[in-house]
Amino acid sequence: MDDLPSSVRPRRKRGRPPGPTARGASSREKLYTAATGLIAEAGYEAATLREIAARVGVSAALVYRYFPSKRAVVLELYDRLSAKFAERADALPRGGWSERFLVALDASLDVQGPARPVLRALLPVLLSVSDDGLFSERTAFSRLRVQGVFVESVVAARDAPPGDVAAALGRLLYLGHLGIVLWWLLDRSPGQRATRGLVALVGSILPPLAAALRLRRVRHWVLAADALLGEALLAN
Repeated sequence: MDDLPSSVRPRRKRGRPPGPTARGASSREKLYTAATGLIAEAGYEAATLREIAARVGVSAALVYRYFPSKRAVVLELYDRLSAKFAERADALPRGGWSERFLVALDASLDVQGPARPVLRALLPVLLSVSDDGLFSERTAFSRLRVQGVFVESVVAARDAPPGDVAAALGRLLYLGHLGIVLWWLLDRSPGQRATRGLVALVGSILPPLAAALRLRRVRHWVLAADALLGEALLAN
């Protein structure tokens, strides 16, 4: 429970200590910055809480007070990125679901841009089946926050497919967005030019797909794919 980021921890009952002070918040931020910087440089496995403490010039006990484990740092990163993305995507433009998806996708890449070095270092963790992995139960709070944006991008679109197909398509677009993010993290082209090309390609494919969704068979395929991917990746 202590590993969870502060924004998703349950509130303590009576007798809880006073809220964070400005000095405490500053110390926590310095430790978080040092921790993510060290992970980006040395990798997740090599980074230690003692090294984080040494970088900030504080005792290891102080690090443990704010981040009792490296997992707590990773969960904090997930929390910050997903919360910022949800805030950015809070007011998607009106229009078709393909347009709204592309806006959400651009927002996701933009929000994650400053964190790209640490996310690259965390790739083995993100894609693992450990508690720190992207599809683990412990990280569900962040995953569902982001997934909800992509579901909403379809459900609230002017051309949303009927019934359960809209939410199913939104979940598939969320997984497609993760594939593009993975491509972006691995992209070695200058300025991630290949990622921009991939996004443009996806943008050209979506309108025909939107037209194809008028066919009952295609809508059935969407529901079937959503069920399979949900069972494989999203079931906790």
